[in-house]
Amino acid sequence: MRIVSDSAASAAGGVLEQESPALRPGSGQADPVRTEPLRRPSAADEPPAAPDAAPEAADRSPSVYRILVRDLDIAWSIGVYDHEHEAVQPIRINLELEARDLADWEADDYAAVPCYARIAERIRALAAAGHVQLVETLAHRIAALCLEDARVLRARVRVEKPEALKTAESVGVEIERSRA
Repeated sequence: MRIVSDSAASAAGGVLEQESPALRPGSGQADPVRTEPLRRPSAADEPPAAPDAAPEAADRSPSVYRILVRDLDIAWSIGVYDHEHEAVQPIRINLELEARDLADWEADDYAAVPCYARIAERIRALAAAGHVQLVETLAHRIAALCLEDARVLRARVRVEKPEALKTAESVGVEIERSRA
């Protein structure tokens, strides 16, 4: 089979010409010869897209909403230096939690949502549990604590030490963890 040159194909309506029958591999027999001209496939040959294809794609990912906790300041024993073991220092925590959408927003049901006050209490309990050397470790522990609630799908945690450097407003880390 040969393709007529682009200019000739355009003039012929995109027709392909067949020169001779092709042999079937290993059979020694020729394929039947087409008597009608072949044409290039066009967009018109494509089956129409299903009208509900886009909503199905959207249904695959869960609907979510975000829970925010901003600038939660907690006194913490944290750091690698000797002076950081001797006294607590302020730690600033910011959370952005992505949670599963509620089945019924009109139910106004407190028990159906992750409680940001309870999360803050649990973070304070972590502070009381003892010294942590790295803000990275602390951020990881807080993210794990948040993901213990099955309704939380993703946790972005920022932990800052506002008094770590005199020449900076704060230093810290931000991590993001998702449910596997």
